[in-house]
Amino acid sequence: MKAGRGLELRPLYLRDAKAIFALVETNRERLRRWLPWPDANRSVLDSRAYILRVRALQRRGAAQSFGLWWQGALVGVAGFVWIDPINRSGGIGYWLAQEAEGHGLMTRAVTTLVRHGFRTLDLNRIEIRAGVRNLRSRAIPQRLGFRREGTLRQTERLADRYVDHAVYALLAKEWRAAKR
Repeated sequence: MKAGRGLELRPLYLRDAKAIFALVETNRERLRRWLPWPDANRSVLDSRAYILRVRALQRRGAAQSFGLWWQGALVGVAGFVWIDPINRSGGIGYWLAQEAEGHGLMTRAVTTLVRHGFRTLDLNRIEIRAGVRNLRSRAIPQRLGFRREGTLRQTERLADRYVDHAVYALLAKEWRAAKR
């Protein structure tokens, strides 16, 4: 999916495992601050296993993940980390390499995912959760018109601590009313 100004969202393939691992390795300390999984990705084989899990979930209609390709390089991953087809809802998750920050890439990627979710997947509700102290991540749903619905207390374990998540959601009727 094209997301403008050289950014493209592409499904993940096994051939991407080396690039994903290299990106995680380069950004491990920063990612570890906000995400629970970086320490579980210790080799290209771990990245391959992740891609296989994602592809299996996608075949079942339970998730969709995409590599973010910008200027010919993989710079992050974004997608629907869960999809509930019965309730027509899904949750978007994302991460971006530090060197790609500050160019509006993730905002464009999430905008593309939201459009895909409402138009193609026929979702009624899209949710984004972010650590309450992760202001950069929280700025994306705020910028895109999501409503903050509350806080999930100690919902995620990061190393030796639990963090709260701010929960944001956007409904299809709100998205359509904004004429996106």
